[in-house]
Amino acid sequence: MSLQEDLLARADVLPRRTLAVVAPEDPEVMMAVLEATQRGWIRPHLFGNPERIQAAAQEARAALPEDAVVHASNSPQEAARAAVLFVHSGQAHLLMKGLIPTATLLREVLDEQIGLRGGELLSHVAVFPWESRGRFLLLTDAAMNVAPGLAEKAQIILNAVQLAHALGIEKPKVAALAALETVNPKMPATLDAAALAKMGDRGQLGDAVVDGPLALDNALSPQAAETKGIRSPVAGQADILLAPDLEAGNILYKGLTCVAGLEPAAILLGARAPVVLTSRSDSHRSKLVSLALGLLLLARGSWPQESPGRTGTK
Repeated sequence: MSLQEDLLARADVLPRRTLAVVAPEDPEVMMAVLEATQRGWIRPHLFGNPERIQAAAQEARAALPEDAVVHASNSPQEAARAAVLFVHSGQAHLLMKGLIPTATLLREVLDEQIGLRGGELLSHVAVFPWESRGRFLLLTDAAMNVAPGLAEKAQIILNAVQLAHALGIEKPKVAALAALETVNPKMPATLDAAALAKMGDRGQLGDAVVDGPLALDNALSPQAAETKGIRSPVAGQADILLAPDLEAGNILYKGLTCVAGLEPAAILLGARAPVVLTSRSDSHRSKLVSLALGLLLLARGSWPQESPGRTGTK
């Protein structure tokens, strides 16, 4: 069984949840939502243009659940606002991005009145199945925080560690990435990485092992780390890659997908509910696995187990 298949199987035995989907007007989104519904994972509420949603369902060759479509056809902003408010009010457990720009959705997620801001920094985590190593590789942050400082990077690590634990990685190894593996005062990323490593030593970053600065090859390749004489419990064994900024994270994300051919799942953490935040170009499989991540996080009790007036049984 592949890593992704195992993850889907784990979601099969979890309580059913209510899902709000923003603009599911795309066959790939629709296929993921309908498969999740058929597997008993979710009760979907689809916010957007009813005609385009129905067309996407027809292209996906699937029938929509009765009363699943919520009319919000004036604009993507209207659909995003209605869906976010639906989650904010406790009528759904998690939110999913459909055929809508990330920035448009995030404006509503971050809205001070009806948004999903929690007490922590929001950050994006991508999960790649590394089948040749028999494990998952997590990358953060490739979509949310443009130029995080030291405090923000610490919270980004804490968010990613939470997800790693949900995946069953008991003590994840976190590599704070930079262009090289030594501290250089002229390169701020190396200074942040060294400070994060010390914070990890002192237990400030959760149940994880944190080291840095580490270049990408040293983080992932035992041979590279050995050749360079790097002695670290993380070198060559990283479970989580912390990018120094969004540009580096985004380039690495797309390199892993487009060049290495790894299929990511992705989720936004730190909000009041899990937000499934994949690229519009991602496959329905990627979106389905991302939904499974959200369900696993809910099962760990990081968010309220039930919404008002809802049951948690299948």
